[in-house]
Amino acid sequence: MRVTVIGTGYLGATHAACMAELGAEVLGVDIDPDRITALSEARVPFYEPGLDEMIRRHVGSGRLSFTTSLRRAAEFGDVHFLCVGTPQRPDSGSADLSYLFSAVDGLAPYLRRTSLIIGKSTVPVGTAARLTERLRRQCGPDVPVEVAWNPEFLQEGTAVENTLDPDRLVFGVSSDFAEQVLRDLYADLIARGVPVVVTDIPTSELIKSSANAFLATKVSFINAVAEVCEAAGADVRKLAEALSLDPRIGHTYLRPGIGFGGGCLPKDLRALRARADELGVGHALRFLGEVDEINLRARERVIELAREECGGSLAGRRVCVLGAAFKPNSDDIRDSPALAVAAALRDLGSEVSVYDPKAADNARKQFPDLDYALSAADAAQGAAVVLHLTEWAEFGELDPAAIGEVVAERRIIDGRNTLDGDRWRAAGWRYRALGRNVPQRLPARLLPSRQPAA
Repeated sequence: MRVTVIGTGYLGATHAACMAELGAEVLGVDIDPDRITALSEARVPFYEPGLDEMIRRHVGSGRLSFTTSLRRAAEFGDVHFLCVGTPQRPDSGSADLSYLFSAVDGLAPYLRRTSLIIGKSTVPVGTAARLTERLRRQCGPDVPVEVAWNPEFLQEGTAVENTLDPDRLVFGVSSDFAEQVLRDLYADLIARGVPVVVTDIPTSELIKSSANAFLATKVSFINAVAEVCEAAGADVRKLAEALSLDPRIGHTYLRPGIGFGGGCLPKDLRALRARADELGVGHALRFLGEVDEINLRARERVIELAREECGGSLAGRRVCVLGAAFKPNSDDIRDSPALAVAAALRDLGSEVSVYDPKAADNARKQFPDLDYALSAADAAQGAAVVLHLTEWAEFGELDPAAIGEVVAERRIIDGRNTLDGDRWRAAGWRYRALGRNVPQRLPARLLPSRQPAA
């Protein structure tokens, strides 16, 4: 099958490569000529494990190619995936659909035969209906064009795996024709037993935004409980472990820390609330506002801990920040909690040095006033406190004794609750983590003796 993928960012480039892997002939389309040139030369302009090798293989075979021409896209394919961004509007929490409408408006004049437009971007419910009306006006009655929705459930860092081995496929369709096309496209996955949910289009649009809102709620819930744990002298990690053993709750997204970021959860959470307001049912999702506030408060809490560790003032103190990407195995810095904290520390007068294995170049473009180191040890030189803010595997493997030789003071705040606190303490570090203000266990000789039973 010959398909086009319109938009070649994180979602589109991954989807294009994976569609080629599943046997389709694929044409990727983007308005950015530099990006198209890079992809045509099998150079991926962002970091996603495994994606560069897959693109290289399929560009080399001729199964995958790229263009800036929507005319060529209309001539090439009968199935067109929409993978453009739907960022938050600068003036509200609503989704900015201008890129989506622009892509459809650019494609429609060149459509000459039966075409299926399949949305993958995360959108407010009702968007597909608006696109359908737009296409009908531009294409006229003589060109059969239909819209379907096939939401993505990718996680950056595992996007290739999520596409080729998904936990479910959602087909939002309004005809047997659209459903069959989607089943043909994903035939290999369906044959392997991947569950398929076939539903109407509005439900499919709501599925992705609801999933992200639910995951965001889990993150903010455990971070809210972490605040209580600190006040009560409890250990949120043990609490989360006990919760995760309940099959009704599960373990995912229950790791306490500085909260979620990235290009999906924050803006999708706000867009869902905004759409509910537009539909007159904003009261039903009012609690999501508190979810958002808790998430942002977690960032403030790690700054408070850093201030405490520096004797009440951060002015003039050197701070090492480990991490810039919003999550490990990615160079994406969109709404990165780590960089938000680093920038706030700088504004408070700190000298901030940041190290990230992959995201430093992107971070430098957005936050040029921060210092960027080439290694964790370089970033830690002379630091009064070290902040662990992105849970890259290499940070968990650092030698606390070696890092201790270059810092000014052995103080570390684990903003992701993933380091081995005992290991850092054994090397002479003062270790702090959100939600774990737990006193040291008393030696056995100091424990009260048991009283004999009466």
